[in-house]
Amino acid sequence: MTVKTSDEAAKLTKEAKRAKIAVFAYSEPGYACLEELLETGANVSVVFTHEDDPNEEIWFRSVADLALARGVPLRTDSRIGPDAVNFLRGKGVELILSVYYRALIPGEVLAIPRLGAYNIHGALLPRYRGRACVNWAVLNGETQTGATLHVMTASADRGDIVDQEPVPIAYEDTALDVFKKVSGASRLVLSRSLPSIEAGNPRKTPQDESRATKFGRRRPEDGRIDWNKTAEQVYNQVRALTHPFPGAFTDADGKKLFIWRARVSGGRSGQTPGGIVSRRPFLIAAADGDVELLSWRFEGEEERGVTAE
Repeated sequence: MTVKTSDEAAKLTKEAKRAKIAVFAYSEPGYACLEELLETGANVSVVFTHEDDPNEEIWFRSVADLALARGVPLRTDSRIGPDAVNFLRGKGVELILSVYYRALIPGEVLAIPRLGAYNIHGALLPRYRGRACVNWAVLNGETQTGATLHVMTASADRGDIVDQEPVPIAYEDTALDVFKKVSGASRLVLSRSLPSIEAGNPRKTPQDESRATKFGRRRPEDGRIDWNKTAEQVYNQVRALTHPFPGAFTDADGKKLFIWRARVSGGRSGQTPGGIVSRRPFLIAAADGDVELLSWRFEGEEERGVTAE
């Protein structure tokens, strides 16, 4: 027989009084939010996450490892099917929270919890609905993005907004830099809003459809650079897709050339866009000026570059 201390018993009693939460989470924002829930005594009944893709550069902390370390039941279903639905019903789940979960959560699941289902999206909705919203924001040269906590509906990223937290995008920021900021903002909106959600009375604001924008999923082949764009647009593409993402690339010397770090040179050679202006420094012409390569790799070769200033 195991005897619990008074502190352990009090903790269990407190958790039992709180809403039973099913967390669907992945990536760094998912880890940050699960950590917030566990550190503040939320009653996390189960965590759904993903197996890591061996072909993806994993830069973020593991939701699965955190759940296992804290003794939370863990599932890594490739799709949310009937078995998962029955499991959630059997758990008596009262609230669903989704943070960067990559699979479709069907309406049958969203209808289970009495307190509803909520998602955290890595942009300031209604702008940047869809996938890869951080990468798109950097690629488009935005100076601000953020995290939005919103009601989950059958239509992705369209539910009422509960809370938002903006973060700045500096001119030098890569998508990874912004991802880290969004992770912190995600944790903040969750901590601010969870009490009202558990109480069943969060403030909800409908999204303004006239302001909505949507961007699709990005694939590695979408990283090809169009040198007919401006030097600044090329620079933004490089920093949006650099490590740990697949990278922006072009063709040079008959090979595929990945560009990991670059800057607008300030010069204008007048060469045809895409033409190599010089090797030292490594300059390539864009539509309105030249782009200097600071770190690059020809396919099949080692990464090369210049010392960061």
